[in-house]
Amino acid sequence: MRFYKIQIELEAESASEAEEKKANGSDAYKVNVKTCEFNGVGKESFVTVSQKGEEVATLCAITTEERDILDLSREYADCVGIKAKGMTCTETTFGNFCGALASACRCGYVEDDDEVLERFGLDKLSGGYGRSIDYGENLVNTAPAEKALIASAKKLFVGETLIPEIERIYAGSKAPSVMGHPVHYVVETDDRDTRKEIYKIVLDALFANKRITSSRYTYLDFYPGMRYSHMAYEALYKVSTGGAVVVRYLGEDDNGEDDGNASGEREIIENICEMAKRYRNKVLTVLCFPRECTKLKAQFYENLGTMAFVEIREDFISGDAAEGFLASLAKTHGVRVDKKLFSDLSAERSYLATELQSTFDEWYNGKLKSTVYPQYKNFASVRKEVVHAKPQGSAYDELMEMIGLDSAKDVINKALNYYKMQKLYEERGVKRSAPAMHMLFSGNPGTAKTTVARLFARIMRENGLLSRGQLVEVGRGDLVGKYVGWTAKTVLEKFEAAKGGVLFIDEAYALVDGRDGSYGDEAINTIVQEMENHRSDMVVIFAGYPDKMEGFLDKNPGMRSRIAFHVPFADYDAGELCRIAEMISRQSGMRIDKEALDKLKLAFLAAKDQEGFGNGRFVRTVLEQAKMNQATRLLRADIELISSDEIITITAEDIEIPELGKRDARRVGFCA
Repeated sequence: MRFYKIQIELEAESASEAEEKKANGSDAYKVNVKTCEFNGVGKESFVTVSQKGEEVATLCAITTEERDILDLSREYADCVGIKAKGMTCTETTFGNFCGALASACRCGYVEDDDEVLERFGLDKLSGGYGRSIDYGENLVNTAPAEKALIASAKKLFVGETLIPEIERIYAGSKAPSVMGHPVHYVVETDDRDTRKEIYKIVLDALFANKRITSSRYTYLDFYPGMRYSHMAYEALYKVSTGGAVVVRYLGEDDNGEDDGNASGEREIIENICEMAKRYRNKVLTVLCFPRECTKLKAQFYENLGTMAFVEIREDFISGDAAEGFLASLAKTHGVRVDKKLFSDLSAERSYLATELQSTFDEWYNGKLKSTVYPQYKNFASVRKEVVHAKPQGSAYDELMEMIGLDSAKDVINKALNYYKMQKLYEERGVKRSAPAMHMLFSGNPGTAKTTVARLFARIMRENGLLSRGQLVEVGRGDLVGKYVGWTAKTVLEKFEAAKGGVLFIDEAYALVDGRDGSYGDEAINTIVQEMENHRSDMVVIFAGYPDKMEGFLDKNPGMRSRIAFHVPFADYDAGELCRIAEMISRQSGMRIDKEALDKLKLAFLAAKDQEGFGNGRFVRTVLEQAKMNQATRLLRADIELISSDEIITITAEDIEIPELGKRDARRVGFCA
């Protein structure tokens, strides 16, 4: 199926013809009637005027026929009474054709542009924002030379697999019409620019040798979580008849654990593969994957039946070839090489061209500042400023000022440092990926787990690691439904609410109720699946006591492997508890005198070994009681003689320690 734009240079009208047109009324109406006659039901093409002026007329056409488009256009021009002095025809994209058809409808040359598209089964792809599938289009180079394509392949360093295929294409029979596609293609690379150059070279060669008859190809970006209807995929292949469909997988590599939860992804693969097989001899399929994507590629191959594929991937470069590549880049830029250009190369490893390009770019930028434009040598690079920049936002400062929490602070700093390094990796040509940041907070009550989770969400947002940074707090009652089928839906709703932020599951072990196949199991299984589906756009934090959390992690084999950070929230020691007491008092405008602090320290030392000790919560309880005791003490004194300093000071007399039961065994940890 091909789409065309036809430009017609009109013959000048005589005075009598102009007078006759004026007398007979609207020219558009006459063209409309003749257009309907010419494009009768059952025809495999449709031609119409889209715009018409005094000197030039523009036609648009769609055809599924193997016939000369200029002959078809001349027949149409004669039918509608257009006198052509000259005519040129170029293939165009489906999107441009839709725009021209809409213009024809506005000008009155056709009744309904949607009906035309529906006639050819293309209504599922039209309409801009109303599209049922998101895709793009482009045109191949219509006059490539074999030597030029081979030279391009060499520059990309894909010669080992691409050059032999170019030679096979040019060695084949140049049949007058395509009989079918003996092979289709798989392109494997992590670099998107390289990927595009590879499949363009292949399509250029195929079109030059009439292996595809349409210079237009469509591309579909396929990524985890994307779903379109079966009819949309069929319409995409139908509109690409005679050309190619390029399916580009935009996810990461799939070297991780396969837990069998990607059923939605498999459905997409099956739909694409069904269309690829059905149109195998009418549409060329090009599949594009990251280099390390073996499992996904295997899923495609399992569903592609007897179709054959040529696999094209980048070459690895090492030794003298790597140095030669860098030297050729320097020569192209007109600069002399030095030892520093090759200093990062290792004789022990091989490189991709994209990695070497990044190495050269860094060296060249330094060369520009040190040699070509030395007046700029003291200006630091943006990357250096980013690497050494302090984390943004007030939440980070709040966390760093909190007492203790060394493990939690360490995890936050690791996450921020990793984010900074991703920018450096990207500059060096190393594939950038968003790491899974799911966490487990384990520890005793009152160790600020919820507070840290809230600050963590804000820090992630303020530093660009999460898009929204909201905290959604849930427990068993918020996740487990009352009836069969409710639990999974409830869990999905909570994940949707937390998208772009943090889902905080407190006392997560409560989901483990000791019965296999229970609602708790359903919740855990759904959580594991959604953690993988949202690994790059949200963080799940589980919280609970250390001993009970072990049983929770053992409930589902995929749970432990999806938690990137295990953060222990250790019990505070007596000195830290005293500092917490001072901080809480200071925040409320109070102070604790030395004798009171000494009493608190002794009390905390004793309380830490008692059952029910609540760390920070215990400190807050003691201080609330002390404030009430202070108020009672002051009211017994002469109000007129009480100083302002006495009003804000807590003394040893005000401190009263609640009675707690002895602990049998101390828990150690940190959970919010």
